[in-house]
Amino acid sequence: MKRKALYGLLFVVIFLLITGAAMLLWNALLPQLIHVTTINYWQTLGLMLLCRILFGGFHFGRYRKPRGDSGQYLLKDKLMTMDEADRASFKEQWRKRCEGRGKD
Repeated sequence: MKRKALYGLLFVVIFLLITGAAMLLWNALLPQLIHVTTINYWQTLGLMLLCRILFGGFHFGRYRKPRGDSGQYLLKDKLMTMDEADRASFKEQWRKRCEGRGKD
């Protein structure tokens, strides 16, 4: 129980520090590059939360795929377990699907 509370507190502290770093970077770079106004800490915190909602969600460790099962090897594993006839058929189907793409 204490460990979860400590991790929660650590998450909040790190998030607040990252917010401060984002504010400093915004105010140091963007006003000169794209002529926007500077922002304060609370505006930066709001932007960070908005970005988290739009792009990251609030999973808090749930509903994540395990690191070892990223899905990047699923196609390779599938191809490796097929026999030669199935593999050739699969490749032909993909050739037909991709025909004409990238010829613009």
